[in-house]
Amino acid sequence: MFVLIPLFPLIGVLLNGLLGIRFFSKRVVHTIAIGAVGLSFLASVGSLVGLLRSAEPVIVKTFYSWIPGSVVRLVGGRAASVSFDLAFRYDSLAAVMTLVVTGVGLLIHIYSIGYMSHDKSNARYFAYLNLFTFAMLILVLGANLAVMFIGWEGVGLCSYLLIGFWFTKDSAAGAGKKAFITNRVGDFGFLLGAALLISVLGTLDTAGITAAVESGSMSKGLATAAALSPSCSSS
Repeated sequence: MFVLIPLFPLIGVLLNGLLGIRFFSKRVVHTIAIGAVGLSFLASVGSLVGLLRSAEPVIVKTFYSWIPGSVVRLVGGRAASVSFDLAFRYDSLAAVMTLVVTGVGLLIHIYSIGYMSHDKSNARYFAYLNLFTFAMLILVLGANLAVMFIGWEGVGLCSYLLIGFWFTKDSAAGAGKKAFITNRVGDFGFLLGAALLISVLGTLDTAGITAAVESGSMSKGLATAAALSPSCSSS
């Protein structure tokens, strides 16, 4: 069921983004956007219940092999085959984060009905909110750092779109540009940390990184450097 969690906001984006601007009233736009996040929240609750009842503490759903294996040279001279799958990973941490994203996101969507009541671009705004929710869910459900990077980029895009929503105002347009530049710097840090993990561990899979930590093959220094790269770049 956890695969459905990001699907509902994506449907909301497509409906309001493609049809809402021309064909839907504000009430229909609100119903679609809030209904999408509400269904996503219910799917998060259902997925949590299923995880608690399951004997497996971690569930991985692989859709397809995104990037086939390629040989890379690791630090120390060893060779490893690195591949990236388009896959979701659902565990206790993902369960909590999906509940937070969809629960808080639902409250924000409801609040936005009144906050944006005066604006004529309701469909565009709520499409952006649904897209932000979708990107956050991809970020927390990604089974490897490559999939997480898709969510990371999506969150950065939505930050730019929402901060600069009233782009006809110079202040909003300028703030949107600052957010865009800041996110691009953060991208560099994320990629730097990912490259460091590949060069040492030969994987970006969450399972592989976790196994390296538990076995002690991943040093505290490497873990710290990889984790600090995105945050240092963003700051």
